[in-house]
Amino acid sequence: MNLTTLLLFIPACFALNMAPGPNNLLSLTNAKRYGIRTACLAGIGRLIAFVGMITLAATGLATLLYTSEKVFLVIKVIGGLYLLWLAYQLWGADTSEQDDAGAKPQNLFELARQEFLLAAGNPKAILIFTAFLPQFVEPSGNVGQQFLVLGVLFLLLEWVAIAGYAYAGSFLSHWFSRPSMRRLFNRVCAGLLASAGVGLMLAKKE
Repeated sequence: MNLTTLLLFIPACFALNMAPGPNNLLSLTNAKRYGIRTACLAGIGRLIAFVGMITLAATGLATLLYTSEKVFLVIKVIGGLYLLWLAYQLWGADTSEQDDAGAKPQNLFELARQEFLLAAGNPKAILIFTAFLPQFVEPSGNVGQQFLVLGVLFLLLEWVAIAGYAYAGSFLSHWFSRPSMRRLFNRVCAGLLASAGVGLMLAKKE
């Protein structure tokens, strides 16, 4: 894994982390109801779910990447197209609906469990770890080690997203809940994802 790969991965990953999906909107809502600290601690449930997904993706796909470079190339192409598809979906996403965050648990364990279940049951999260992370792995290197580095970076950036949405929920909830502001945020994230996708597709031709 080289510096160029990381420079493509970090902004694309951060755009995915910061996109206003179900878990991020849950952090925003929890912060508004229970405070920043509680919302951040509840986010640990989400991170635990993601650790499990990253581990499954790494152990399953590492074997494929070691076995066949053609499989790796196919994953790279599919992953690049997936980034562009995500950008398209985010650009035109409906921002008019408000997230009610389901039930209203009162203690930290229940909030963390809610974060865990929401993340574990999100098919988009599974796609991220099976189609997004592998395209940044070099098959000639140590695949397991690269998955570890990318996974740790993803989790760190996800923690930043959790804290960011918690602060937004506490201080900027009225501003951020406006559909026009959510639409603008979606489109900024879409631009980052599309740029990374194009960059990866162009790099494939070298």
